[in-house]
Amino acid sequence: MGCLAYGGLGNFCCGGRELVDEGSRRPGEMRISGQEISDVLLLKRSAKGEEEAFTALYRRHQAPLYRFALRMTGNVWAAEEIVQDVFMTLVREPKKYDPERGSLNAFLFGVARNRILKYLERMPRGLEPLTSGEEGRDVPAQEMDHLTPAHWAELRERRELVRGAVLELPVEFRETVVLCELEEMSYEEAAGALDCPVGTIRSRLHRGRALLLAKLEILRDAPRRATASR
Repeated sequence: MGCLAYGGLGNFCCGGRELVDEGSRRPGEMRISGQEISDVLLLKRSAKGEEEAFTALYRRHQAPLYRFALRMTGNVWAAEEIVQDVFMTLVREPKKYDPERGSLNAFLFGVARNRILKYLERMPRGLEPLTSGEEGRDVPAQEMDHLTPAHWAELRERRELVRGAVLELPVEFRETVVLCELEEMSYEEAAGALDCPVGTIRSRLHRGRALLLAKLEILRDAPRRATASR
């Protein structure tokens, strides 16, 4: 996503540059970039109207939220809208987040999950295929340099198989597999994001892995069966 409206006061770019000029920085105001400031403190500052604090939160959490939404919906446009909606909720109603109940990351994933479930309820399955905006994202640059066209095509094919198989999982297994396997969350983090016990995460992940492996085997065997039947 390129820009996001902040509090109805215009747009600011969520790119790499600082949004608050040094000359306009208020006395005693801390510089955010390059510092590890807690989400709670950033949220408090954001609620007071500091765009720089909100930008720091956005940069910190946007990418995993987007990947989660994309892998759950299979739709780039839906993923972008869901992520924007999550952050607009944070802007408009920051007090909805209660630090006593868990991390801000878990809260944001919970909001994203609610939006995703609503989207999936409204949209017919398979209406729009997954549009690839992630090609090469998980491949180190030094490895990409050595990939031949054939290897690149094989890599893309494997990824499409996995994406398709993940999208075919029932929602409760899909979200657990995405969070624990693809986003590498711990059981505790996933339980916080999905608002369920850790034991439920474990059982869903076990079942989701089994279903995913079965679907991948079916997809891999399909071309061989088609060739053999000719």
